Amino acid sequence: MTSPQDTPAHLRSSEKQMDVAIAEAKKAAVEAGVPASVGSDESAHVRLARRQASAHTSFALELEGLESALHVADIEERLDQHRGIRATIVYESATAWITAPDDVAPDEIIAIFADFGVKASLTNASLRRRAERLTQVSRRHVPMRSRKASLAVRAGRLQRKRRRVAEQQSDLAARRAGRLRDVHVVRHHDQEPTEVLFTAKELLTRSRLILSALLSLPIFILSYVPELQFDYWQWLCLAAATPVVSYGAWPFHRATAAGLRRGMSALDAASSAAVISAYLWSVFLLVFTTAGNPDWRFQPQWMAQNFNRVAQGEFFLDVACGVTVFMLLGSLLTRRSRPDLMDEYNANLRGELKQVTVVRKDAATSKSVHVEIPLQEIRVGDDIIVPGGATIPVDGRVIGGAAEVQPGMFSDYTGITEKVKVNSTVHAGGFLLSGPLKIRVHKTGSQTRIAAIHRWVKEASYQQNRSAQLATKTASLLVPWALGIAALDFFMWWLIGGNINAAVASALAILAGVAPVALALSTNLAIKLGIEQSARHGILVRNAETIRELDEITAVIFNRVGTLTEREMFVETISVADGENPELVLRVAGALAMESEHPASKALVRAAREARDAGTGGEDIPHWIEVSHPQVLDNGGLTGGIEIPMKNSDGVVELRQVEATLVRPLDLSGLSARLSNKAVSGGIPIVVSWKGQARGVITLRQDNKPDAFDAVASLEDMGIETVMITRDMYPVARRFADNLGMSRVLAGIALKKKVLAVRSLHTQGDQVAMVGDLGVRECLNVADVGILMQDQVSLDVPEADVVLLRSDVGVVPEAMGLARRISALVDRNILLAWGYNAVVMLLAVAGLLHPMAATLLTIAVTLVIEARSNNVRRF
Repeated sequence: MTSPQDTPAHLRSSEKQMDVAIAEAKKAAVEAGVPASVGSDESAHVRLARRQASAHTSFALELEGLESALHVADIEERLDQHRGIRATIVYESATAWITAPDDVAPDEIIAIFADFGVKASLTNASLRRRAERLTQVSRRHVPMRSRKASLAVRAGRLQRKRRRVAEQQSDLAARRAGRLRDVHVVRHHDQEPTEVLFTAKELLTRSRLILSALLSLPIFILSYVPELQFDYWQWLCLAAATPVVSYGAWPFHRATAAGLRRGMSALDAASSAAVISAYLWSVFLLVFTTAGNPDWRFQPQWMAQNFNRVAQGEFFLDVACGVTVFMLLGSLLTRRSRPDLMDEYNANLRGELKQVTVVRKDAATSKSVHVEIPLQEIRVGDDIIVPGGATIPVDGRVIGGAAEVQPGMFSDYTGITEKVKVNSTVHAGGFLLSGPLKIRVHKTGSQTRIAAIHRWVKEASYQQNRSAQLATKTASLLVPWALGIAALDFFMWWLIGGNINAAVASALAILAGVAPVALALSTNLAIKLGIEQSARHGILVRNAETIRELDEITAVIFNRVGTLTEREMFVETISVADGENPELVLRVAGALAMESEHPASKALVRAAREARDAGTGGEDIPHWIEVSHPQVLDNGGLTGGIEIPMKNSDGVVELRQVEATLVRPLDLSGLSARLSNKAVSGGIPIVVSWKGQARGVITLRQDNKPDAFDAVASLEDMGIETVMITRDMYPVARRFADNLGMSRVLAGIALKKKVLAVRSLHTQGDQVAMVGDLGVRECLNVADVGILMQDQVSLDVPEADVVLLRSDVGVVPEAMGLARRISALVDRNILLAWGYNAVVMLLAVAGLLHPMAATLLTIAVTLVIEARSNNVRRF
């Protein structure tokens, strides 16, 4: 290290000048009111508190557990009531944008989200911004008030502009993806509000229900049993009803007031209006009619035309309390927190490991040692030992041992075990019945398949389908219509019948009988449970809209390889032209197919290696054939330059460089009669050519999956046309299709042309579902529903609308059947909710329905729809 004495004189002079300049700058800063040292012992939090909220910080929160866009408004309202906070929640992306004073800790905001059952966490960018903000030094001098106001206005305009641009980009991206069509899900404070407002769930408590029920019980007894009525009994009922209609019904009143303030329709607004109207009318009767007399007695009537005149009074405190109690009970039953799919998975998890044994090499001795490490410290590439009776914590490959594994959820194999051995693939979440197993780790933590399933299910639950949108919008329209009809009904009964008691009873029956909550539940719950039930069967559905699209499918296109057949192929026969060596034809085919991952190529390479290792063909066949300039042709074939033994003009065998090709023929042109017959005799033909002439035909065997025939038959029975698309020529493809009973064949379609073939079928008027692997991912994208079927595939494939976690073909008709049953249930729920509301309004207008009976019917139909939706779990 260089000592100060070794530093040149001119550098030491420059350092002294710099120190003097820094000291003068610090002195000037102190005189100007700026703290002398940023790096003092004063902590960032202390400096932040001393600033007294002189500035604001903006940051973003990622949200998890946001059940519905309908709850966004309640959360935003709670945040806005907090000191100085401005919040905008983007439901589609599950993100919250917060602007808050510097002295408001993010933990306070996160706690507010937690009150609504939503887990919030700062994004990485916000964490960095927050840290930078905390390290800033507080300024003593405040800018002029006019300048501060100008900056605030400019900042507000900029923020609103950014929001508009962000929403436009989000809408555009959603439409291009074909997910949301023209439905706008994301809304902000300065735009059109949400159409429907649910009653706050946290206010619907059991204690509120119990207190209301206890106070309402004597009112019911005294109102419906005249023999028990005594002097001043009605005033006692009024005293008991007051806390019921105020405290007990407060959640409904609060939601109604919030809806009026925001220009929204609260789903329980009609019930709130019924409670208030019944209570105020009863107070009016007690104060201004004979109903307030000590000796007044009340005889209940159940039809409006039998109600007493105002002079005798008509008591409706039972209606006010009854609506409150039964609405609280129904709300608690229908809006209770339900465990979702991943909660169920975690609850059934057994044998979860906290520590794992990893096999590593000792740096000193180079010997393998067993080390106990926490689960979080597992790295990709580690070799871990999982004991029997434990849940596998990683995705990986077995490199030691053999055992039985129970796949568990998301496979439809619950209770069935599978045997794994060396080179078998295992996934996190599988339960090891025996063991131990030594597993080489491929994926850990958030990269495992079970974590990807978790993300997929959560994302699907955030989406809204068109039926849910229609149901919530219908529910929002039902409330103001019910209020309007009740008002009109009141005046018609009053003017025509002259009995204001009957008018009040009929109007109350309308308000108490409408069931907008039933309409709102008619689709949302069934769709959510349907997505989760599909996942239990090993079918991951992208969103709720996909269920509707699956229901409308009229044709299913199967890419033959990997869907209807097993992945592995085998060489069956080798036929050659006159004078050609079959072993040479096989070796050339294996050499050309070396770089391809297609199952046909792998079969050729495997057969060529086995022949080479067995020494077939003798010394006349090259042990190794090198391929130069390999290329993939437009028809999917392979070509390249090879060096093979050939006879010259003198009859001497010598090595020559020739152009060779390997293709699956689309027709029989260019083939001799012998090779043509062999190409169509059975199996998948592969033509091997060099120097422009066909030298041989290799046929490959690929077994159909055991359940392929039954799966195709099930689809045909459902009225869905089955189509097979393949590169094979028509005679070969038709034979495969006939063996499976398929309706149509799209044969001779090269890989790059399959997208056009799928589009052509769509243009003929069919609603098309494409089933294939990653090799045809573009076809999945252009189909109405893209169904990905491939073992060991990543779930993050945007082209796929449905991912099948099972490899059997029967999962395809199973997915179609589930979608049809879920859609039918949703449609019947909507019909039931609409029919109920229409009938109950007609009965109420006709004076045939008592308000208390209407309340019971409302709760009953809501519970019936919920019970019907819960039947999805049995599909």
